[in-house]
Amino acid sequence: MNDTTPRMTAAECAREIGITVRALRVYEDHGLLSPQRTAKNWRLYGAREISRLNEVLTFKAMGFNLARIAELLSGHDSATDAMLALQQARLTDHRKRLDSSLSLVMALREKTARGEILTVADLVTLAKEMQMTNTPTHDVAWKRYEQMRPRVEVESDPEQLTEYVGYYRLSDDAVAQITVTDAKIYLRMSGQMRVQMFAEALDKFFLKAVAAQVVFDRDHDAVIAGLTIHQDGLELPATRTDETGFADAEAALKARAARTAAAPDSHNMLRGIIAQHRAGTPDYAAMTPTLAQVVRDQCSLLMDELERLGAVQQISFRHVDDHGFDVFDVQFENGLIEYGLSVASDGLLDGLYMRPATRDAALQSEEA
Repeated sequence: MNDTTPRMTAAECAREIGITVRALRVYEDHGLLSPQRTAKNWRLYGAREISRLNEVLTFKAMGFNLARIAELLSGHDSATDAMLALQQARLTDHRKRLDSSLSLVMALREKTARGEILTVADLVTLAKEMQMTNTPTHDVAWKRYEQMRPRVEVESDPEQLTEYVGYYRLSDDAVAQITVTDAKIYLRMSGQMRVQMFAEALDKFFLKAVAAQVVFDRDHDAVIAGLTIHQDGLELPATRTDETGFADAEAALKARAARTAAAPDSHNMLRGIIAQHRAGTPDYAAMTPTLAQVVRDQCSLLMDELERLGAVQQISFRHVDDHGFDVFDVQFENGLIEYGLSVASDGLLDGLYMRPATRDAALQSEEA
C-alpha cells in the first residue's frame, strides 16, 4: 500500500473520523493498530493505519468483539479492495433491509390513517422486521473478504506434497483430483482443467487464477482425510475417494452435457423455482447444501430482480451447455433472462444461474 500521504496525530485522526482518542488506544492495546512514533513518542496515523482502522470499525459494526477482530486480522495486511467489497455487500444488504422496513412502516401508517387498528399479526411482523434490520453480522460477506485477501506464497516441502495426492468427493457429480508434477501441486475438478496451487502454510494452499483457497484436513492420526475449498463466501468440504469416483463423476458430467433435450420435468422445475424465489421461499431441501447456501445469501436480491421483471410470459428451452446445464430463455414482462439449471444424479438441484439474455439468442433458440 502507498503510505506516502501526510500522517495525523491521534487527536487529529480521532477528530476527522469521529471517534475518541481513547478508542484508538483501546484498539492499539488489543494489537489492532500499530501507529508509528515520532522522536517524542507521539503516535502518527497514515494510510496503513487508517486502512486497518477501517477494517476494525467495519467488523465492529458487524457485531464482532475486539478479541474476535484481533483473531480475524492476525497475520494479515490490510486488503483495500477486499474491504471495499465487504463494505459494499454490507451497505447493499442494509439498504435493502431499510427499504423493506420503510415500506412496511408506510403501509401500516396508511392503515392507521384510514382509522383501522393494527392487528397482533401486524405488530408481530413489524417487530420481526425491526429485528432483522438491526442484525449486524454478515457471515458470508466476511468469508468473501477473508478469501479475497492477498496471499503470500511460502516454500513447500516437495516430499510432503505427495501426502495430498488423490481424489476428494464434494458430491456425487463433483470430485477433485490433486496431483503433483515437478514439485508443483495442482487441483483439477471433474470436467475442468487443472490449476496450480501455491502453499501459504502447512496444509493450506491458494489459487492465483481465482480468489480461492484449499485447506487439507487431517484425522486423529495426522493422515490427510479430506479438504475444504474456500471460494465465493462458501466452504465446500470433500472427503477422500478413489479414482473410480473421479471417473464416475467425469462420466456423469459428460452424459449430462451430451444430452440434446432438457432433463425430464426441467421446464416445470424452472417455473417452480422462479415462483419460489419471487415469493422469497426457495426450496432449500431440493438443493445441494452448497447451492442452498448461495441462494440463501442472494435471496433478497433475487426477489427484487423478479419483482422488477414482472410476470413470466414464456419459457423456451435453448440447449444443454458443456457443463450439463439446461439453458432456457425466460421472457418476463420487463425483460428477457437466460436461466441455467443442473440436477445432480441424486435428484438435487446442484447448479442455477440467471443473467440477461439477448434477443438474438432467443431467436436462434426458436429457429433451432
